[in-house]
Amino acid sequence: MRKSLTLLAASMTLATPALAENLAVVGSWSGLPLHKEYEAPFWGETLPAASGGDITVELTTHNQMGLGLGDIYPLLGQGVYDVAMTVADYAVSDAPELEGLDVPLIALSADEARAMVDAARPMVADIFHDRFNSHVLAIAPYPPQVVFCNAEISSLDDLQGLKVRASGRMTAKLLEALGAEGVNVAFSEVPGALQKGVVDCAVTGAGSGYSAGWWEVSTHLMPLPLGGWDPVVTAMNLDKWNGLSSETQDLIQTQVTAEFEAPAWATAQNALVNDIACLTGNGACPAGDARSMVLVEASDADFAKARAILVSEVLPEWAERAGGDWAERWNASVGQVVGVTIE
Repeated sequence: MRKSLTLLAASMTLATPALAENLAVVGSWSGLPLHKEYEAPFWGETLPAASGGDITVELTTHNQMGLGLGDIYPLLGQGVYDVAMTVADYAVSDAPELEGLDVPLIALSADEARAMVDAARPMVADIFHDRFNSHVLAIAPYPPQVVFCNAEISSLDDLQGLKVRASGRMTAKLLEALGAEGVNVAFSEVPGALQKGVVDCAVTGAGSGYSAGWWEVSTHLMPLPLGGWDPVVTAMNLDKWNGLSSETQDLIQTQVTAEFEAPAWATAQNALVNDIACLTGNGACPAGDARSMVLVEASDADFAKARAILVSEVLPEWAERAGGDWAERWNASVGQVVGVTIE
């Protein structure tokens, strides 16, 4: 009898999944390509399958939950859910030093953006650990944040005096330095704001603007990355992360890096080309019907002017606002990669 009970106990132990975990995951905007093509398949299918079914996921998005954009990471730190991902710029009111992750006009290609993000990752990890009680798993890109206008423009100078919705605080500072008026409008409210004249222009990713129908209420597109790349940070509540076995941590991190983060970056550059084609009709549109926005190519003079203002005014202002040694850390990491030094 004792032998039979021992065998039964052993069989029950073997039947219990060693990595059994259920994760409550909150994704980014449900209607945009990053979530539909990468987040949802990864958390809904890829990771559970890689764990042999030992990891299960309850997936929703912050807009489906009706969360305030500034609340997403603080609620993650409180343990309201286990994993969250959204645009880092949504959290800068709580962590101004985080603005250094997404600097306008620094990266003009996906490879340059990836190098900038990789250089910033140790800083981002510290910020999320200290500010939001969370562990960074991935940093993935939205497409470059370009300019949609419901007004006739032909150069960057034409933004002077216009009301422009910025995609982040540093972008708003840059726009104001260029003579535009930065206006705070939620992404979902932009089409109405453009239609009613609340704003003349708005900054977002080309693909995001296509998916959200911004081409219906704007006429001109300037594909200058005036709003950076709007990196999306995926993080796990630190208490949850620390409570996982090392094997489960390794599995999650390996899968996130290889099956979510890497594919999102690999398609980022082609996505920009395709998105511009979809918005303007200049080329084939793999996403659906091409639209007919006017393509406004920024000149070398436009870029040089904006870059000079960024370096001389916007970055020093950020360094003062962030305080501490963040400017030194940025110079020693991101600054070295992109060839920019904050004085």
